[in-house]
This record gives sequence, structure tokens and C-alpha cells, in this order.
Amino acid sequence: MAGESKLAKRRFWLFTVLLLAVVVTAGGCNNNTESAARYSAAGQVDCLPDFKLLDQYGQPVSLASLKGRPVLFDFFYTTCPGPCLVLTARMRAIAEKLGDSLGSKASFVSVTVDPERDTPPQLLAYAREQRAERKGWVFLTGTSEQIDALMARFKLIRRHESDGAVDHVLEFFLVGPDGHLRFQYLASEVHAERIAADIDRAAASGGLAANLDTNADD
Repeated sequence: MAGESKLAKRRFWLFTVLLLAVVVTAGGCNNNTESAARYSAAGQVDCLPDFKLLDQYGQPVSLASLKGRPVLFDFFYTTCPGPCLVLTARMRAIAEKLGDSLGSKASFVSVTVDPERDTPPQLLAYAREQRAERKGWVFLTGTSEQIDALMARFKLIRRHESDGAVDHVLEFFLVGPDGHLRFQYLASEVHAERIAADIDRAAASGGLAANLDTNADD
């Protein structure tokens, strides 16, 4: 029975990966297929708090130091059976749309949800394998308490399955230059072009929510 359960789980994740891959590679720019939640800065918590995590090179990174430019967040783990690979590929597609703006005008932050196992060397190996070792894109780990505290700012909770697997976060989060959440995207539905355009507008606006809201439904 245990073997059948594992086989069923592998088949489920294979189906999920194939489904996401179809969405990722599908052409067209029909905004009716896109899903994004818009947020106002009023009353929001700071998503770039003044505490430090370790990047893929083992160097401390203060999230507060990223203020002044938009930051696109995702949450993943290196031993993920499939969906995280697709999401990282999606982030890479957005990075390619941004070109030199990534690093100079915007940052990407990929945070592990499995800090107990994801050390900096593992993050670096993952970034290299996924062709995500790029200027302006950091992969972060820390203590479980730090990761939980950061995820709580995005209203996320880490959950572990009985077999040790970690529940997936299938959204991207765009944080404005002021540290406040601006957009939340269902990663499988929103085109890379849309997110890259939102990042460009956030960089140009200086973090003013009104400027982003004007273009939210473009």
C-alpha cells in the first residue's frame, strides 16, 4: 500500500508539472487568462524587514537593503519533485524579459521553505542547475523561525506532509520599492510579459501604489 501511495503521488506531481509546463509555454497574451491580486500600501506590513538571511554564497543579506527598487518574491525548495522547477523557469523567463533591469532597477528573491535542509551550497547548486545564477537574483535561507516570520508577512504558513514534503507556494509576490506588497500572481496563469511590465512600472513609479493601480488591468 505504501508503494502504491508513493506511485500515486509521483503521478500527481507529474500531471501538475505537465499542466504548468503547458501554461508556461503557451503562446498569446490574452489578459482574460491572467490572474493577479492588487494591493494598496495602506495598512500593510513591511515585506522587507530589517533582518538578515543567508544567500546562495553564504553571505548575509538584509532584506531592508533591497528597498528602493521593486522585488519579485517566490518561495520554493531544492528537493521539490517538480512544481518548483517550473516556477523557477517562469522566474527565469521574467528575468529574460527584464534584461539589464534585473539588478540595476529590480531584484528577485527566491526563499526556501525548507531551511532545515536547504543550505547555501544547495541553493547555489540549484541556481546553477536552473540557469538562475544572475545579477540581482538571490536565493535565501535562514533559521526556520526567520523563514516562518518572513512568510507570515505574505500571509503564508509553512506546512509539512507526513512524508516530509513541504506544501508548495504557487504564487509570485511583487513588493514595491517601499517594501509593501503590490501584486500577487498565480504563477501558472500570468504571462511573463505582464509581470515584467508591472515591475518596470513599479520601478518608474518610485513605489507609489496609485501609479500601479492605474495600470493594474491593462
